[in-house]
Amino acid sequence: MTAILGREADGRRSLVALAAIALAVLLARGQTFGNPVLGFDEQFFLLAADRMLDGALPYVDIWDRKPIGLFLIFALAILPGGDPFLNYKLIAAAAVAGTSFAIYCGARREAGPVGALAAALLYPFWLNFMEGEGGAAAVFYNLPVVLAALTVRRVTRRRAAPEAAGLIAMLLAGIAIQIKYTAVFEGLFLGVVLMIEGRRAWGISGRLLRWTLAWAAAALVPTMLPWAWYAAIGQNKAFVFANFLSQFGRLSDAWMIRLGGLALIVLVVLPLAAVAVLASRRQRIGFDQQWALAATLSVLGFGAYLSPGYAMPMIPPLLLCAAPWFARSRRGLVTAAGLLVLAAIGGGLLVRTVMHGKGMRPEAMRIADAARPRQGGCIWVWDGYPALYLLTRSCVPTRWPFPGHLNTQNEASARAIGVDPQAEVRRILATRPEAIIDDYPPYHLGNRATRALVQAELARSYRLVARVETGQGRFRLVYRAN
Repeated sequence: MTAILGREADGRRSLVALAAIALAVLLARGQTFGNPVLGFDEQFFLLAADRMLDGALPYVDIWDRKPIGLFLIFALAILPGGDPFLNYKLIAAAAVAGTSFAIYCGARREAGPVGALAAALLYPFWLNFMEGEGGAAAVFYNLPVVLAALTVRRVTRRRAAPEAAGLIAMLLAGIAIQIKYTAVFEGLFLGVVLMIEGRRAWGISGRLLRWTLAWAAAALVPTMLPWAWYAAIGQNKAFVFANFLSQFGRLSDAWMIRLGGLALIVLVVLPLAAVAVLASRRQRIGFDQQWALAATLSVLGFGAYLSPGYAMPMIPPLLLCAAPWFARSRRGLVTAAGLLVLAAIGGGLLVRTVMHGKGMRPEAMRIADAARPRQGGCIWVWDGYPALYLLTRSCVPTRWPFPGHLNTQNEASARAIGVDPQAEVRRILATRPEAIIDDYPPYHLGNRATRALVQAELARSYRLVARVETGQGRFRLVYRAN
């Protein structure tokens, strides 16, 4: 860590900062630790990791388009035993603390210890505005991206030859890409900066070409290794489709929905962006500002605006840009204090509201008790918590256990998920799941064709045995076979 973050990572002040960061992370995230149904995506990541450890092969036996590195992180939450839902949240908390400490070290030179600490403490609290209170992919991949960026920044400031530092940075970027592929945009930015530094050091030369190829190879290694393994076992087609092609088969959401999501992202990011602009007014545009711009363009270019969580990669560079303002004057300290109070109280209340809207542990266990298999069959979570497969220790009746793959309109084609959703729903229903779990009211962007199939079968062959309210006007429904 010191080799990447420099001398700023040493000393008593840093230990104090690390203790303060750890406390902030616990305050920001502690209320989520007992909730097994915090986020639908991370419930599925844990399920996929659990089945993977039991021998299931991602993309073949259990399908998703996330890279294998993300499932490996969640597998770490299962291996020690105990409560895997708590374990993955502790791993996520450690990743947040590590990212915060990297922000602190990266901001020390321009902002001093006070401004750097203010920026670092804002990070865990601000994630609560962005659905980052649990184990979202960006919570994990922000850490290697920040470490990679700070490594490249040291190269630009020291005007040193970027050989080994470039390899470290691009390997870290490659690890981030294997957690979520959207990190490729920031990896490309760092690669371009390294090429510019290489040209400054060596000119247009064979040496520049060789090192550029070496840096590119370092970024590709974390993806090429699992790809080569899948190819070696005869599953190249499955790996390529899930990881690279399926994304292009998804249908776009309506423009009004995307614009609404983009407006929410702007609202959440704007306070930090405004302070970053204030802090940068009197100085030249440097690496931190360029990185913030690259992160912003990557969010805009990816085009997925349904959740503010897609903008989480913007937060570390914006905080590094804003940190000097916090230390510049009394007004800067007041700004930092105000943002911390806003994020700590407002973010905490938002997380609590969202959790109550989705359901907490008591509701989840009531649903699990009603759905638990009694005759050796499987349950099927048509719409609801993927965690129910783990909470009930049920078998999984489909390769597509994440509900959104079969019940949403933007996934409603074989080009998106590798199977006709209607054909797969008919196949699942033909296996007669012991229990089917649904939500009410139905998701407004749902797949009407597959929902019609499910509703007809529920009316014909199932009875409602549990109706659990999870938030105002939201119910989780459990149907059991007649």
